[in-house]
Amino acid sequence: MTAERFANLVLRGGTAFAFLYPPINAIFDPYAWIGYFPLFVKGYVPDEVLLHTFGVIEVILALWILSGRRIFWPSTVATAMLLGIVVFNPTNFQVLFRDLAIAAMPFSLVVINYADERRRLGFSRGTEA
Repeated sequence: MTAERFANLVLRGGTAFAFLYPPINAIFDPYAWIGYFPLFVKGYVPDEVLLHTFGVIEVILALWILSGRRIFWPSTVATAMLLGIVVFNPTNFQVLFRDLAIAAMPFSLVVINYADERRRLGFSRGTEA
């Protein structure tokens, strides 16, 4: 295994762990996690339904990223989710500052996979005369 492939695997594994731990832990301790949802998304459905629905999305993203297949889009969503958690919880920054560092992992995957995704979408690398 090359160093590049190993680094990619570490980024994918770290990102997947960051997205698998919360929904699994929320099964046992939901009140530790529900407080991170901004008020404007709460109240439409019961808190635990919101939490576990979000958890399903996290698990899907984690498994997709871990698979290594076409991970540009789930990595983009994962980056946005982590940044959103920090932005919408400024009073918890003492704990959530780590989410900025964690967001660097899926963002790195976005950067690494950007050229491949452009190619899949039919965009060329340079201008053609």
